[in-house]
Amino acid sequence: MVQARPTGSAPSPAAGLTPGPAAPGAAEGAGLPIPYMQRTRAYYLALGYENPYRWAHYRDVPFTPLRKPLDESTVALVTTAAPCRPELGDQGPGAPYNGVAKFFEVYSAPAGPEEAPDVRISHVSYDRTHTTAKDPRTWFPLARLHEAAAAGRIGRSAPRFHGLPTNRSRRTTLDQDCPALLRRVHEDEADAAILVAN
Repeated sequence: MVQARPTGSAPSPAAGLTPGPAAPGAAEGAGLPIPYMQRTRAYYLALGYENPYRWAHYRDVPFTPLRKPLDESTVALVTTAAPCRPELGDQGPGAPYNGVAKFFEVYSAPAGPEEAPDVRISHVSYDRTHTTAKDPRTWFPLARLHEAAAAGRIGRSAPRFHGLPTNRSRRTTLDQDCPALLRRVHEDEADAAILVAN
């Protein structure tokens, strides 16, 4: 999803919501609810599209219960974070938007507890005013998944994590990326997958 950058004025709190506390040293307006959907619609109009951004709606989504308890299940992590490629420019925490660092095909990488994958999110338009993305555990919770396995909350984590591109084409996502992702999750014999979209 694309989100417009703040215009300089603090966002207005949504009706019925109380602003949360801002972190020490946070930017003005931090702690207030952020109207992401409104900003996204406005951003698409500002880009010159004739209609504001429209999200896909699926009223008849087939939910499937787990076939075995979660504490016996293998769980895969799916992310929209990109593998770091230093030759593609700044991708560090707080880096400006870096579209060159985007990836366009599903990828997989080892996800064992001894692995330390270097993935980044400079290629997505997250709110850089209210976060710096310095803590990768907030947007790539592989370590938390291993902790859940060690604590017995899940059976185990899958041997690989998988990257899902943030292509802006619903057709590409449904016809190409999702089937490729599902094949990889099945290859890993995962019973469930957690999608962490950045």
